[in-house]
Amino acid sequence: MADLKVRTRPVGATAVLGRTGFPHVTSATKGEIDIVTGPSQPGFNPLDLLYSSLAACLVLSARMAASQFGVLDKITEITADVTGEKATEGLSRVQKFNIAFAINGDLDEEMRSKIAHAAEDEICTVSNTIRGNPEFSTVVSG
Repeated sequence: MADLKVRTRPVGATAVLGRTGFPHVTSATKGEIDIVTGPSQPGFNPLDLLYSSLAACLVLSARMAASQFGVLDKITEITADVTGEKATEGLSRVQKFNIAFAINGDLDEEMRSKIAHAAEDEICTVSNTIRGNPEFSTVVSG
């Protein structure tokens, strides 16, 4: 694969939560989202955001892979449906991510597979981070 051109932008998020209510999250670029916690509330909860981040990164990465393979003009739509399975023992965490790619267009199954694997295993920052056991640096103030 060819080297990727990386353009940087401010990244990060700040969540604010009062004594009552729900978290309000603001991105470094001033995007905003309110978090829900009730099972029947419409909206995003923290796990939805994790799955959403992975899904969005995968479709963007698949489009990049298709471009690198020279087949982007044959793509009509790329979908990544991401769900997960929580661990039943030990720490609260997602034990398994289930990813269903749909790469629509005039492509054979071999090319679809190459695009999906390049997206997931090489290009997507989110999937690479989840697999990579990143360090945490935490500062606490009052």
